[in-house]
Amino acid sequence: MSRLFEETTVGTVKTANRIAMAPMTRSRATREGHATELMAEYYNQRSTAALIITEGIQPSITGQGYTNTPGLHTDEQVESWKPVVKSAKANGAAFYAQILHTGRVGHPDTNGETPVAPSAVKLDGQTFSYTGMQDFVTPRELTHDEILKTIEDHVTAARNAVAAGFDGIEIHGANGYLTQQFLSSNVNLRTDEWGGSVQGRIKFAVEVVRAVADAIGPERTALRISPANPTQGIEEDDSRELYLALINALSDLPLAYLHIMEVPGTRELTKELRAAWPHTLVLNPHRDAERRQPHEAAQDALEDVGPELVAFGSSYLANPDLPARLAAQGPYETPDPATFYGGDHTGYLDYPTLKA
Repeated sequence: MSRLFEETTVGTVKTANRIAMAPMTRSRATREGHATELMAEYYNQRSTAALIITEGIQPSITGQGYTNTPGLHTDEQVESWKPVVKSAKANGAAFYAQILHTGRVGHPDTNGETPVAPSAVKLDGQTFSYTGMQDFVTPRELTHDEILKTIEDHVTAARNAVAAGFDGIEIHGANGYLTQQFLSSNVNLRTDEWGGSVQGRIKFAVEVVRAVADAIGPERTALRISPANPTQGIEEDDSRELYLALINALSDLPLAYLHIMEVPGTRELTKELRAAWPHTLVLNPHRDAERRQPHEAAQDALEDVGPELVAFGSSYLANPDLPARLAAQGPYETPDPATFYGGDHTGYLDYPTLKA
């Protein structure tokens, strides 16, 4: 476990360990998309990480898919993030804003707009909106000009993140949201330059990353992917070819990091992507059916894949002092799913630390 507690560098920040907090939607922002005092305390409690990645932050109204999620597309939103950034960086963590456009995952009762997607392919199921549970609607297919505007929205949000004091931004290209919708073979049915072939389907992700890197620097830019992840109805018939092509198209950029969220049964692909990616890798490892303890999953990831940092999701939700618990190899608190999304401090700020 010693390597987990070695120093490393994330972008421009030298860190005390190699432990990352994965992004997790918590829906504690205001309806206007402003960050709050609750959020400042939440990130401060977890500031002994090497890297903290925020919950998904929408780059535009159209990009908002969930209630009470924060934004970075108005001056007021930028100002609201500044005290949160200060709190999160209190113990030297690198603090990255995750820019999330949800694409077809959303509803007009949440943001007042029809969701958009690469193609007009409806997601089965329901979503929670400000008026309660609603069936997903058929999204509107983005035009070429709207795709370019969406890329520019990511650039604006990235610049706003830097203005708010963030060390960098992570583009959310995983979990069935807009960027992965472009990568997919069942949601992206386009026959123009933004779809069809592997090169066409990776184009949106590549263009977003390059545009953001040009605006704020590659050392402040990161990308999250989840190869072969079927979440939100995604299908990828050619995940290996797809993600190797994506990595090859970006490998000349010295990005702050590439973040892989591993799904069950993809370890060999993860290892191939690690071998192909020449820069910093953050791995959020799958803990398999045996539900290994967090320190066991981290050790396995370091030995089997060799990432520079290991990211933790729900373990960080319930264990604000996770680095101390990893060093002691437990015990670990169990998160309460009933308090994951929305609400007050309960299940958000009241998980105990080892010292408590």
